Amino acid sequence: MSQITYYTEEGLKKLKDELHEMKMVQRPAISNQIAEARDKGDLSENAEYDAAKEAQGILEMKIAKLDAIVANARIIDNTNIDNSKVFILSKVKIKNVTNAMEMEYILVAENEADLKAKKISIDSPIGKGLLGKKVGDIAEIQTPNGIMSFEIIDINR
Repeated sequence: MSQITYYTEEGLKKLKDELHEMKMVQRPAISNQIAEARDKGDLSENAEYDAAKEAQGILEMKIAKLDAIVANARIIDNTNIDNSKVFILSKVKIKNVTNAMEMEYILVAENEADLKAKKISIDSPIGKGLLGKKVGDIAEIQTPNGIMSFEIIDINR
């Protein structure tokens, strides 16, 4: 059961570049480490060999997981998305109802989330709470610190 995830072109390219790095650089490097450790003799007491084999297993798991993500990734075409509601790739200006502090975020896929760049995941509590809301709506969002209320001030792309 695979889950389709949506990305920007930039986000999907980043994932593909990471996968390429794992397959073309890291995988051959680990294979070389295994070969060098094997050449040192008795494998039953060879810690270098065991460590390299373990690293290889971990890398292959990461590659398989990333392969599945890339295979099920879809690029979002935001040219036809309605700006009247919050969707993925919406740039949303919100106001904390309690302290009147205003913030602006772009809702993105989980792998593209970067709080420093003001990109939050649609799977985060705030992202989930904002999805589908319109300008003027109040989003009641459950956070670890309790329920927070945010007013949607503006939505754009």
